[in-house]
Amino acid sequence: MSERNRQVLNELLKKPGNSCCADCKCEENVEWASCNLGIFLCQDCAGIHRSLGVDTSRVKSIKLDNWDDDQVMKMSEKGNDVVNKKYEQHLPKYYMRPTRHDVEILRAQFIRAKYERMEFVYPAKQAPYSSNTKEGNLMKKGKHDKKYNPRRFIINSKDNCLQYFNKESPKGPKDTVPLDDINIVFVPEKIGNPNGFQISYMKNGTTRNLFLYCDDSKEAIDWFTAIRCAKLERRRLAFPDRNEDELCKDLTSNFLCEGFLWKKGPRNEPYKKRWFTLDRRKLMYLSDPLSPIPKGEVYIGHKDAGYSVANSTKNKSDILEFVLETTERGFELKAESIEDKEKWIVALTNVITNPPTPQDIKMCSMMNRR
Repeated sequence: MSERNRQVLNELLKKPGNSCCADCKCEENVEWASCNLGIFLCQDCAGIHRSLGVDTSRVKSIKLDNWDDDQVMKMSEKGNDVVNKKYEQHLPKYYMRPTRHDVEILRAQFIRAKYERMEFVYPAKQAPYSSNTKEGNLMKKGKHDKKYNPRRFIINSKDNCLQYFNKESPKGPKDTVPLDDINIVFVPEKIGNPNGFQISYMKNGTTRNLFLYCDDSKEAIDWFTAIRCAKLERRRLAFPDRNEDELCKDLTSNFLCEGFLWKKGPRNEPYKKRWFTLDRRKLMYLSDPLSPIPKGEVYIGHKDAGYSVANSTKNKSDILEFVLETTERGFELKAESIEDKEKWIVALTNVITNPPTPQDIKMCSMMNRR
């Protein structure tokens, strides 16, 4: 009986929609299922489903657990496409569906929003992030110290801005940033908090980084999603003839690569250790991972314009060295391991071989490259 049911489940996995995870769409390790919801899951999403409790989602292994006839019947009647049609019927275009590579908070809160809070079944529950405005306190790292203090933040799509205030005072905001210029990325390991995120924007040709967190995971996701929602609203007004799928591209963008590299100065000065961040086509190098302002920024253009990355030819004996060629100069870099070097070369090559987007060209025009 048990073996027969397992064979039926394996056949169900071959049906359209079931061969990938119902939540993150991963096609690997889809060896789990929620027998009461009737969906197939990857190992990582199955772990999050377990934290919801069996009343919401009862997780079983397709390979290892025993399945009774009623449970298998439930899986055959439902399946990923049927269930997602219900639980994602009002999933906003601007809401970021996480992949298996995204940080825990994005994956966990998407699943909780979907099945526990049912935000995509009842649109009214999206109010914390769907109104194009949001106001509240976030813990912000000081510019000149490592302390985090509560600061008031306001998102206002109508005025196209994010504002933050250092203290409750009538003097006005510390800074007002156009929504179009903002990127927000979750960086929990860098900040040392599971809800930690980074807001980056251009000011006077230079990137500014804000390092933030809040105690509640849902609240952190609400801020992240509110920024995406407000940015989409601005794009709708600016480009009314474009479809939403196109407008939603690059509302926010995860960093393509981050980590320490050693960098030589332009006059062949000794190597200095710097923290590098590849944000779309912008490569920043900072004195440490939580620096508010980079020491330098480099635009990474297309290969046809003369950009390239390759092993160093000056010192072939050092297998950790490589060179990034730009239209301004060559940057001599050195990784801390072969794995890190390969990671950076792959990331930079992917950027260089893809043509820039209109957003990339706008960013290039705003940068003071140095």
